[in-house]
Amino acid sequence: MSEQDFGDLARRDTERHLLLAVDESENSKRAVMYVADFFSGNPDVFVTLLSIIPEPTDDFFPTEEKRQQWLTEQKKAMDRALANYKGILLSAGLKEEQIEVRLIIRHCTSIGDAILEEQAKLRCCIVVVGRRGITRNEEFLFGSTSNRILHHATHCAVMIVE
Repeated sequence: MSEQDFGDLARRDTERHLLLAVDESENSKRAVMYVADFFSGNPDVFVTLLSIIPEPTDDFFPTEEKRQQWLTEQKKAMDRALANYKGILLSAGLKEEQIEVRLIIRHCTSIGDAILEEQAKLRCCIVVVGRRGITRNEEFLFGSTSNRILHHATHCAVMIVE
């Protein structure tokens, strides 16, 4: 970790550092708009916009070329969404230096666990997510990211925006 990285982490500990975990859903957009409304104009807030693209297993696609093509398309789409979300935060009055954008492509069995790992690494005091609105059957089969974060987050507050 460089001196600047260590200084940034120390500075963030004295601020309200929010981890705003997003995807391309309308609920994520509502979460961004909520944070923009609630924290706009506050110079002590630092927001990390985080999106995690789950890396598919090697055998998910018939060829490595198809796998790479899918990852490229997912990254482009998420880059557009993150730029849009950053624009919402900037137009609400947050400054460029108060916003960090992170797009991570990684293997993960649970998006919720991956978000919590990032929260612990960055030492964010609040995790904000949009609720996907899945059915009870889908939640039973696949799990709920917001539910996972709500029940397993430590050393931070959790905001779930519907």
